[in-house]
Amino acid sequence: MDNETTVLYFLLFESSKYRHLQLLHFFLFFILYLATATANLLVISVVAFDHQLRRPMYFFLVNLAVQDLGIVSVILPKSMINSLMGRRNISYFGCVAQVFLFACFEASDFSLLTVMAYDRYVAICNPLHYEMVMNWKACTKIVILVGVTGLLYGMLHTTGTFSIPFCSNVINQFFCEIPQLLKLPCSGFNLLEAGVLVASFTGGLGCFMLIIGSYVMIFKAVLSIPSVKGRQKAFSTCLPHFIIFSMYLVTSCLAYLRPPSNTPTYLDVAFTVLYTLLPPLINPIIYSMRNKNIKLVLSKMWRF
Repeated sequence: MDNETTVLYFLLFESSKYRHLQLLHFFLFFILYLATATANLLVISVVAFDHQLRRPMYFFLVNLAVQDLGIVSVILPKSMINSLMGRRNISYFGCVAQVFLFACFEASDFSLLTVMAYDRYVAICNPLHYEMVMNWKACTKIVILVGVTGLLYGMLHTTGTFSIPFCSNVINQFFCEIPQLLKLPCSGFNLLEAGVLVASFTGGLGCFMLIIGSYVMIFKAVLSIPSVKGRQKAFSTCLPHFIIFSMYLVTSCLAYLRPPSNTPTYLDVAFTVLYTLLPPLINPIIYSMRNKNIKLVLSKMWRF
């Protein structure tokens, strides 16, 4: 404990010491942020523009777009500013806020993906009961529950992560990522955060099982559809959802379960980009832009 220090700020991953590479880092993240923000804001605008899209599925899509926009807005701007200014620091309280907000949005995003899988299950397997099960009152309660879950998850992770002193302030990542922060405490093992991680893993596994169960039932129902066109339509709706969710799950597990290392690697950064920045960009394309009704409203808005 002799090395225990009061941390006033953290040093994030330094992409390069060369100015032109720092500017390249800024430019790439700026393009990624602009594309993600544009895609998700389009989804929100389209649903708000057309009253015919005021249905549960689109209600969940809007909430997913808000969560995805929140994720990239929490972690990318600070990284871009640091690259542009040639810096790598983030204040202690800025790091706390980043961990809290990122955990909130990630948990809400994951919960919404679970809800949307169940929504598709009801729509495809029990279409006659869809309006009764997924009514507006139920959908509003679900979204409120998702938000409360995200807040609790964020509070638990933030409290657990910053509950014991740090002996270093160097974070080998482009934002305050929890797995990297857990390498910094003086004790070497954070019992409280370990408990939070176990609880998170249990909750995540439960959501994963619900999603898998929903898609298994969906695929069974789809295979019983006599029309080839009907089967293709159902598969084209569900398979992309399953692919993006699987990619998110695998890359996040690789980021959290990889053996700890004090040496920064670009592989760690690549895994983090895959599970933090790629889903918010792909989600609106997979879940929304391929939707016939949304494409129709987009064409109407374009004509205006």
